[in-house]
Amino acid sequence: MKPAHLLPLVALALLAGCGKHSSPAITAPDFPAAKVRLATAHVVSTPVLTETTGTIRPVQRATLAAKVMGAIEELPVTLGQTVHAGDVVARIGAGEISARVLQAQSQLNVAQRDLDRERDLLAKGASTADMVKGLEDRLAMTKAMVGEAEAILAYTTLRAPFDGVVARKLANAGDLAAPSMPLLELEGTGAFEVEAALPDSLASKLVVGTELSVTVPVANITFGGILAELSSAADSSAHTVSAKISVPPGTAVRSGQYARVQVPGAPVATLLVPASAVSKFGQIERVFVAEDGGKGRAALRLVKTGAVRGDRIEILSGIDDGENVIVDPPAGLRDGQPLEIQL
Repeated sequence: MKPAHLLPLVALALLAGCGKHSSPAITAPDFPAAKVRLATAHVVSTPVLTETTGTIRPVQRATLAAKVMGAIEELPVTLGQTVHAGDVVARIGAGEISARVLQAQSQLNVAQRDLDRERDLLAKGASTADMVKGLEDRLAMTKAMVGEAEAILAYTTLRAPFDGVVARKLANAGDLAAPSMPLLELEGTGAFEVEAALPDSLASKLVVGTELSVTVPVANITFGGILAELSSAADSSAHTVSAKISVPPGTAVRSGQYARVQVPGAPVATLLVPASAVSKFGQIERVFVAEDGGKGRAALRLVKTGAVRGDRIEILSGIDDGENVIVDPPAGLRDGQPLEIQL
């Protein structure tokens, strides 16, 4: 047996022998060149976007109200029903108005007979021109009375003013209708717009015809809407200006949906890179930069990003204007790894 004091020396010798045959550590410069594509970070002048809220509304909408008093005899529509222009949507019973029409018509018949008789007498020399003139005026007055009574009678029947759907029913058959009492709300389905209140500090720089970006979160839709109307007066309490933004035809939106409108402000200098150049590692955002004008190695940069603008993203810190960033960096790209630039 070997003495106990020689055992540590033997163990050290064995470890030293194993270390000679172990592989050297691999560093990033020893990796093969990664094939990458580059894009240059540029500072551009872009407007600051302020987000405001709006509501989708149909361009055509109307509240149908009663013009006469009476019981609602018919309300032959249901909520959400499609109606066409001219369709009867409500009937109001008003017997006294019908009686007034009959009375006016009777007076018209009497006036017509009296005038005809007096004209015959005038032709025979048994009447005067003043008498005939008086009866002609009386006939004209009774015709006006008949027209008035018939117009009031027409108010008892409500018809749809345009093609649309019944958005709200505010009364039921059997209810007593009174003048100015709303009965139904109709909404068109052909065109929509966004009603929004824009900050007056930004609205002063807008003109009708400007395209604004609109997002409808519930429908996951973003579109460019044209500013169709802009009020000349501001709300003194909210400091906003009412605006209407047209929705492109065929866009799948519904009345009442919530919308977000991006309103451009004063332009600022913004550093933009392709959004595909930014990758995430947990909560860390990073970009690989090609050093030496794209002829050297990859350099990892930690960045802070801002707003996404189309296929580009704003860089708040981490890289400078004019640097070459790697677009769609390959998986496993390391800091310091050699690069092979692809066109």
